[in-house]
Amino acid sequence: MIWRLAVVGYPIEHSLSPLLHREGLRLAGLEGTSERVALGEGDADQLTALLGARFDALSVTMPLKEAAFERCDELSDAARRTGMVNSLLWRDGRILGANTDGEGLVEALARMGVAPRGARCVVLGAGGAARAIVDALVGAGAGHVTVLGRRASRVAWFLERYPHHVSDVAPEGPLDLIINTTPVAARADEHLMVGAMSSTVAVDITYEPRMSSWRALYETHGCRTANGLGMLAFQAARQMQWWWGVPVDAARLLEVIS
Repeated sequence: MIWRLAVVGYPIEHSLSPLLHREGLRLAGLEGTSERVALGEGDADQLTALLGARFDALSVTMPLKEAAFERCDELSDAARRTGMVNSLLWRDGRILGANTDGEGLVEALARMGVAPRGARCVVLGAGGAARAIVDALVGAGAGHVTVLGRRASRVAWFLERYPHHVSDVAPEGPLDLIINTTPVAARADEHLMVGAMSSTVAVDITYEPRMSSWRALYETHGCRTANGLGMLAFQAARQMQWWWGVPVDAARLLEVIS
């Protein structure tokens, strides 16, 4: 079989997913192609038309993760909990959906020697990426997760689903982990979180620019930091293993895009 792959979303021109797909195919011993397809929020109906006819599997980025969820015949547990899908697969005339973002982030943290269990965490932003990340942090045993977002209705989604683990008030005392999920263009005045210490790990899930001004601020404070390339590589490895049933070396994927 020659796999027909693509990444869909908007904007999409700088996506690294085709590079990850091609390396993943090579590592798995498979043949295939990958491309970028620009689809905005108003183009969501094309997802169903593309699968089967033109592509066998899709990586889904914003703003289509919720729309992809709504078009699936079968969902993974993480996708069902978050209401978001970043991976689509066409199989026997049905659309299967999964979300590998959160587990990818947790595995990227593990590569840094960071374990969420018992950690005091803050997640900045309350969009689709934050949903997957908070779900994975809670699943990994985080001690407390604070979600700080601009829209109260979005933050309320987290409080309703994880009432014993998540709040919208930062915990007192030092913070172990801060994850910024807000788009770079939407960021206002950047400042250190109260509770940030030199032992705090700060992760900016964006990877363009590789060193954002937010991440640089925490580095100047002595914190260990990372951009989103690790999360991107590890979620892609999980995604491709879900597609093909073959393990894919996430560390090698990270080398390719670093």
